[in-house]
Amino acid sequence: MNNSKYDLEERLIDFAVMIADIIEALPNTRLGNYIAGQLVRSGCSPALNYGEAQSAESRNDFIHKMKIILKELRESMVSLKIIKRRDIHNLDNTETAINECNQLIAIFVKSIETAKKNNLKQQ
Repeated sequence: MNNSKYDLEERLIDFAVMIADIIEALPNTRLGNYIAGQLVRSGCSPALNYGEAQSAESRNDFIHKMKIILKELRESMVSLKIIKRRDIHNLDNTETAINECNQLIAIFVKSIETAKKNNLKQQ
């Protein structure tokens, strides 16, 4: 199946799994537990919200859901940078997650821009 929706959904699921692996390896410290709690929500949310976006009731609803995904990805990025700077996890795995998060952010920024342009054309 070479469908871009499928590929993006799969990438978001893979990202959530990558985040889960990082979370599970964080130390049982105040910082580790706090970051894990934040990251489990923001890192897994994009995949789940993408499923919702596919069933959006309108183009405006679709754009809104895509913006939520983008916000969650940006929050995940900050958590990953904190993990990297504090060196509280395997840096290769964290760096891979940061790179993927950057790519996903770029995809969603562009997707939102395109959806907004298409929305204006229809009005």
